[in-house]
Amino acid sequence: MKVSLAITVLNESDHIRRLFDSVVKQTRQPDEVVVCDGGSKDNTLDLIREYSNRLPLKIVTKEGANISQGRNEAIRNASHEIVAVTDAGVWLEERWLEELLKGIGDQRLEIKSNLQSPISNSLVAGFFQSDPQNIFEIALGATTLPDVEEINSQKFLPSSRSVAFLKKAWEAVGGYPEWLDFSEDVVFDLKMRQKFGDFAFAPKAVAHFRPRPTLFSFMKQYFNYAKGDGKANLWLKIHLVRYVTYLIVVPLGVYAAWVNPLLWYAGALAMVAYVRRPLARLIRQRRLSLVALVWVPVIRVAGDVAKMLGYPIGVWWRIKNRSA
Repeated sequence: MKVSLAITVLNESDHIRRLFDSVVKQTRQPDEVVVCDGGSKDNTLDLIREYSNRLPLKIVTKEGANISQGRNEAIRNASHEIVAVTDAGVWLEERWLEELLKGIGDQRLEIKSNLQSPISNSLVAGFFQSDPQNIFEIALGATTLPDVEEINSQKFLPSSRSVAFLKKAWEAVGGYPEWLDFSEDVVFDLKMRQKFGDFAFAPKAVAHFRPRPTLFSFMKQYFNYAKGDGKANLWLKIHLVRYVTYLIVVPLGVYAAWVNPLLWYAGALAMVAYVRRPLARLIRQRRLSLVALVWVPVIRVAGDVAKMLGYPIGVWWRIKNRSA
């Protein structure tokens, strides 16, 4: 079966070559590359057009589109029954598309008006890894991204950096939610799982991306993620646990340790537990250093604070729009 590769871009001139160079090197070439541009003001499209003699390009424009609108527009213009999706800020391992396609299309998808039973292989989840350029980014990747050994394939929700699905399945769930500008791929994944059952997982279909380069840009990213969660009513229990931990448990623990200094040892053990997974990842990746180790708890706390600030803004947006 033929496959279309869908990509959304917006002012990507600094790194678009890396993505398209990796597409050219794919062991299984896409039969079509559909690019939706959201209104780039730089030379992104000129750089992409340089690949027109090496890739079957189709470029569409949707001025001012958010990520969901742009992705849906690219998929809507895709000619083939399988669609692979990635983002502009990544580069793909050479077997990425080949590995994704191994798990899809073994059964043809038939959309029924009263679809009851899950149909397998409607979506294949690829994997993604960080491509850090400095010690902060090493620590950030280890803190926020699981290693492939940690993935539970039955619960894993793929990022739209690395995923493939049947176009009919995308149509059946109404595409990506265009009212969301963050967490849109999570909502899409959940709708797909609800309608079609568990996803296939392709751990060797790996997309690499550079983590945010500064603590502030990371906090802004997590603020927006949490705002998206609030808009979409996602992960309420997880967010509530975070508020309880930071606003009640931590202050009580600090007070108790002030009363009984021996409890500082318990606090130290709690901190070790708090960073154990990132520490284990740094060791497995052979990237452990004192500086990276110092960054890990800073990143964890900063990310949690950003989420606690962003989530209520998303909830307030949802309340206002529900009553509108």
